[in-house]
Amino acid sequence: MGDMTTIERIDEARAELLSQLEWTRKRTEALVTSLPESALDVPYHPGVNPPLWEMGHAAFFYEVFVFNLLDGTPSVDPSMDDLWDSFHVEHRDRWNRELFPGREQTLAYFNLIYDRVAERIRTQPLTDQARYLYRYAIYHQNMHIESLIWCRQTVGYPAPPGTDCYRPAPGEGQGGDVTIPAGEWLIGMPGESEAYAGEDFAFDNEKPAFKVRLDAFAISKHLVSNREFREFVEDGGYRRPELWSFGGRKWLQTETDVALVHGSAEPLMRTPKHPLYWRWHEGQWQERLFDQWQLLNPEAPVTHVTFWEAEAYCHWAGRRLPTEFEWEVAALGNRPGGPARRFPWGNDTPDDRRADLDGRAMAQNPVTDYPEGDSPFGCRQMTGTVWEWTSSQFFPYDGFKVDVYPFMSTLQFGDHKVTRGGSCATSSCLIRGTYRQAYLPLRNDAYTGFRTCALGDP
Repeated sequence: MGDMTTIERIDEARAELLSQLEWTRKRTEALVTSLPESALDVPYHPGVNPPLWEMGHAAFFYEVFVFNLLDGTPSVDPSMDDLWDSFHVEHRDRWNRELFPGREQTLAYFNLIYDRVAERIRTQPLTDQARYLYRYAIYHQNMHIESLIWCRQTVGYPAPPGTDCYRPAPGEGQGGDVTIPAGEWLIGMPGESEAYAGEDFAFDNEKPAFKVRLDAFAISKHLVSNREFREFVEDGGYRRPELWSFGGRKWLQTETDVALVHGSAEPLMRTPKHPLYWRWHEGQWQERLFDQWQLLNPEAPVTHVTFWEAEAYCHWAGRRLPTEFEWEVAALGNRPGGPARRFPWGNDTPDDRRADLDGRAMAQNPVTDYPEGDSPFGCRQMTGTVWEWTSSQFFPYDGFKVDVYPFMSTLQFGDHKVTRGGSCATSSCLIRGTYRQAYLPLRNDAYTGFRTCALGDP
């Protein structure tokens, strides 16, 4: 078969956009409409947003980044702009139901905007700028889909529709390290650094690509499991200050556990002794998954841990966290001048055989599972499952240029840590091996975990 014509490529791009838009619409609707009215008033927590605000904010984002930028048209209701804009409405004010429309009005607004976006994709010229902005808005909404999922975990609501996290699949394979040879590697998204250039999409913090020379290093084939982290807990890891850095000790001293049991938000000071959603109950370790307590799954990856906990575990184990460049090389193995992988296994779209994504298995399968998703070096589950902490601060790459949304990256530079790989709650259309997520080191409400590197030469 010959090469596709320009018209065929445009038709294929339209079909992909419409498919992603519709999946995003349906997934967002299901996450909101599956909750009873009383559950929409989630308890206040700094890491989550009320579900209805998430939905309205996403629709507003399409108005700004599609209709305003491409057509110059005003919002459907300009009086609501400041309330849907995350940089104009205070976080606590998002819980004031008197300021915002109710469920039916918000759903109507949401669907009106999605219908208008779909119609524009079908009927208007698909320029490079338009395609980029459609994808930007769709992927932005998928970030909020992930936060809607971890909101349910945070407040102890039932698992979202489509989730099947209570039947771990059998794993296979051996643990240990793989050795990454010394050499020159390609980091970041290949192609032009300009926002609208090229067929592939990337956020500004992934660009421009550059070459880096690394010494050989050894990195764990698997994520750190609950069993391994339990050994750290039971060895008194949280009570041994010599294992914790200054920042980690400060976190231990100031950590506040907020009781979030269906409307209660009473602050309870505690010194952490285990990961956030673990408990020692009736002589056994348990973990809360959404609204259910279950026996701790020992071979599943440890999840919902801060950078400080990951760092302390490494000190205890005589290991270290990888840098983000080491992580990307282990995941993709891209070389300057060679073919570029988007994912550890190549360039095929993620699926259930290769990765735990899209809010389905929820990081409950063993760390040895998903062998078909292995990286070129044999590292497993480097896409999906958990956002993996690295030792790197979140900084721009040399040649960084701000994209159309100036707050996507710039507000996080300097005081955030880099996590990589996506999580079980990440949408498969959003993730790729060059994607960089920034979290403050104290975050543990998101689906964060880690793997380790050996100290010294491999």
